Amino acid sequence: MHPKALLDACAELVRLALKFDHPADAIVSKFFRDNRGLGPRERATMAETVYTVLRKKLLFDHLAPSGSGPKERRLAILGFYGPGDFLRSALTDQEKNWLDQCEKVSPDDLMERHRHNLPEWLVQPLKEQLGAEFWALAESLNLGAGLDLRVNTFKAKRVDVQKALAASGIKAVNTPYSPWGLRIAGKPALNKHEAFVRGDFEVQDEGSQLLSMLLDAKRGEMVVDFCAGAGGKTLAIGAAMRSTGRLYAFDTSAHRLDAFKSRLKRSGLSNVHPAAIAHERDDRVKRLTGKIDRVLVDAPCTGLGTLRRNPDLKWRQNLQAVEEMAVKQAAILQSASRLVKSGGRLVYATCSVLPQENEAIAQAFALANPDFEAMPASAVLTALKVDNAPSLCSGGDDGGAFLRLWPHRHATDGFFAAVWQRK
Repeated sequence: MHPKALLDACAELVRLALKFDHPADAIVSKFFRDNRGLGPRERATMAETVYTVLRKKLLFDHLAPSGSGPKERRLAILGFYGPGDFLRSALTDQEKNWLDQCEKVSPDDLMERHRHNLPEWLVQPLKEQLGAEFWALAESLNLGAGLDLRVNTFKAKRVDVQKALAASGIKAVNTPYSPWGLRIAGKPALNKHEAFVRGDFEVQDEGSQLLSMLLDAKRGEMVVDFCAGAGGKTLAIGAAMRSTGRLYAFDTSAHRLDAFKSRLKRSGLSNVHPAAIAHERDDRVKRLTGKIDRVLVDAPCTGLGTLRRNPDLKWRQNLQAVEEMAVKQAAILQSASRLVKSGGRLVYATCSVLPQENEAIAQAFALANPDFEAMPASAVLTALKVDNAPSLCSGGDDGGAFLRLWPHRHATDGFFAAVWQRK
């Protein structure tokens, strides 16, 4: 595509994304469906340009007024993902001069908000938790995420998948914590790779893999993934159970569960039973009260731990949404806990970095439910032979109460998890 045409297309996609009327990934996908003539390189350039604009929106909003032309074009120029000479061949002399001036701006001369590119309501709770580490987190959120895979251990071994990828020119290294994970540089197309088609691996962040490990589901058990969503953790749990026992995948979205079926078929698992429920008090749930060995509550949340991948979330969420989410999370956890039998395990998890959705929910649940005994996440992961497990945890007298993953520390998305055993 001609540089000018590609820049125009980037600007149009930026305009659509900044309406914030739908998630950015859905807007990008629809644009590509409506413009099927775009090649892989054009798609990659456009998608990364949009995500760069969303990540650095406050900085670009600060720089854009000094330029000319439509705002979405100026933002697309600032966030353009590709060679500088390619971009400049699409610009007017005036735009080139303006871009040169923008690139000379030193980060040290910028206000804090133009450096961290986060909404003010989110900055304070992050600074309170991290102190001086806040800036390392902010930088990591503006860099984007890598690509992690989870090997389907029911079908394949990690070393064999690694070799299969290497044979295709894709270098994959072992993830530092999860024994199921591989990490890949860049974003190669994997959905047509022979090993993927066979069901030997799935794309899944290492942090998400560790959440599934915390459940420690065994062969032959009765297990529930209470908020299964797209089913990534369900598949990890099913593989750990070696396709034995019974694993219920509950979700209030029948659409998400339908989309999960192709992944389930590819996995080769026969112990997974997807079931749409109306709400957390559904009759399907009541019938299983006190019968389940292990329950995972990967609760709906603001998703603020995934800002590397979903930068639009920081502009689409607010404090009111956090408060409303916390009420929902507490209700879901309480209802799900009724499924757990004596001696059974309960795991509460989110992909949020906010204490209101994490520690506050776990602590309130513990106070209201003395029949559940807290299990330090550090001890659980150490028993599972996860390397350097204490470094993945925080809270409690010994700092190991909860799983607490951070992008800048662990190169994962931001995750939280608490674990209990019913007395």
